[in-house]
Amino acid sequence: MANFSKPSVPRFSVDVYQNVSLPEGGREVNAVVTVTASGTAAGETPVSPLPALSPASVPLGGGAPDAAVVIMVDCSGSMDYPPAKMRSAREATAAAIDALREGVAFAVVAGTHQAREVYPGGGRLAAAGAMTRGQAKEALRKLSPGGGTAIGTWLRLAERLLASSQASVRHGILLTDGRNEHEEADALRASLDTCAGRFTCDARGVGTDYEVKEVMRIASALLGTAEIVADPAGLAADFTGMMESVMGKEVGDVSLRLWTPLGAEVLFVKQCAPTVEELTGQRLAAGPRAGDYPTGSWGDESRDYHVCIRVPSAGVGQEMLAARVSLVLPTPDGSPPQVLAQGLVRAVWTDDLTASTSINPQVAHYTGQAELAQAIQQGLDLRKAGDVDGATAKLGRAVQLASRSGHDATAKLLAKVVDVVDAANGTVRLKANVSKEAEMTLETRSTKTVRVKK
Repeated sequence: MANFSKPSVPRFSVDVYQNVSLPEGGREVNAVVTVTASGTAAGETPVSPLPALSPASVPLGGGAPDAAVVIMVDCSGSMDYPPAKMRSAREATAAAIDALREGVAFAVVAGTHQAREVYPGGGRLAAAGAMTRGQAKEALRKLSPGGGTAIGTWLRLAERLLASSQASVRHGILLTDGRNEHEEADALRASLDTCAGRFTCDARGVGTDYEVKEVMRIASALLGTAEIVADPAGLAADFTGMMESVMGKEVGDVSLRLWTPLGAEVLFVKQCAPTVEELTGQRLAAGPRAGDYPTGSWGDESRDYHVCIRVPSAGVGQEMLAARVSLVLPTPDGSPPQVLAQGLVRAVWTDDLTASTSINPQVAHYTGQAELAQAIQQGLDLRKAGDVDGATAKLGRAVQLASRSGHDATAKLLAKVVDVVDAANGTVRLKANVSKEAEMTLETRSTKTVRVKK
């Protein structure tokens, strides 16, 4: 069993990277916002609140919060082909249970065309300890494949179980090997809407018969990770790693708040590292001219966000605050949220052509990374549709972008799908024979990015 000490308290900071210069009449302001949570001594006394317009950071006091985790295991009939798949799923879930920190609330759900509580049952969560771990692993031995697949029902049961916990870090782990064939697409979408903001969820596809886009959609909507585990033998290591990552989370429900002045509007907000995730549509109103974008749970880590603001046009020499970026955490008593860190996005109008046309390196890098993800996904879709010319053009562009950005991992995955003639110019030929595993791995990992060197 893994031995986890209580995590230290994170300190949040916000850094803004942008070109503040706009040409006369220019209106679009782009910035990359880097949010970093770093460990400090547990129980450290918080510093005084932030001044309204000053970038700063504030540590959270009181030690790391408890966590609650629900593991959803696909037990549909397809998990029996081959039989090693179900056996590996049981072993992986047992390994994840062993990785739970002492006292963490947990439950296990068996998913088919319906959802069933495997352990502890009764609509409850159990506290991780020697006895409950043993009982849960004993219950896992009784899992057997049979039935269909309705993932939305699994998620709704996980939401009900996690809602019974007061833990601030609420997380799900979902494993599936097949397509969501026993409920309508609208039903899954409604379940994701219900669960969004209630808990985060990592989604895993085992084998090569599931729908990649479904797994990615679940992880994206619930602010988790998506990955393919083509060989069931790799599930135990993957589940252990996922659970260790969850146990490293120290605070949940953190939101990125954007305040914009009168006349300005937010065009989009995207997470751009470690993965590309569209957050624009998840905005929740947070008072006059302010909106919150969920970021989920945090441990000792750093993430980058690309924000784009449209501001009123102005003349040379004028300057304005385009947006105030804050990291906020809800308070249990419903009082105003705690501000963890702040940064400013600015705009200055100039007649210096060189200054106003320069693209900030961080913004340029992540614009390319977002295009890379899109090019891969579009290229693979065109390949499946039989559009050889379209697929070749898109995947060639992806090779070019991966080469320019130094994304070696993606370049290697692309090389399993296309023959690269000239990476710099994006000249490629589609391979005649491509394994499902290679294609699905490329699609799954298309949204993973490399950090820009700052």
